[in-house]
Amino acid sequence: MYTHILIPTDGSALSEMALRSGIELARALGAQVTVVTITTPFHGLGGEAVLSQDPEQYEKHISALARQYLDAAKSIAAAAPSVPCSFVHAEHEYPYRAIIDMARKRGCDVIFMASHGRHGMSAIVLGSETLKVLTHSSIPVIVYRQPQAGIAPIQSASGG
Repeated sequence: MYTHILIPTDGSALSEMALRSGIELARALGAQVTVVTITTPFHGLGGEAVLSQDPEQYEKHISALARQYLDAAKSIAAAAPSVPCSFVHAEHEYPYRAIIDMARKRGCDVIFMASHGRHGMSAIVLGSETLKVLTHSSIPVIVYRQPQAGIAPIQSASGG
């Protein structure tokens, strides 16, 4: 089925859960994994740049965050030593575009990513990298959603 899975991570708890599930899928399929974290370039306004208006400080901060995210991913991947994993940090103005480009560049045949599940106006205003990947990718995308608390799995009725 799938032989090379791209799994983006943003360091969030949900993306870590998606990473665990994506690696489990890779193990079941005998596939390899590429984990990617994307950062955006310095702009002087908004986003991570709010922490510092100095491009050099911004670069140090964002590189440290990327290392932290990928180190966490390496720890998760270590629990599945039979799954070959590579880890990449990329910088791009548009993270969704970088995800799609990385999947193509690395020869991935599926993208496995988390959806943060925003609804209503927040989904429209904030946008969604997952939605953008779904909209623009010609590579299949599997979207991981966090299971909702209190919702039990469907069970089949047994005749009796």
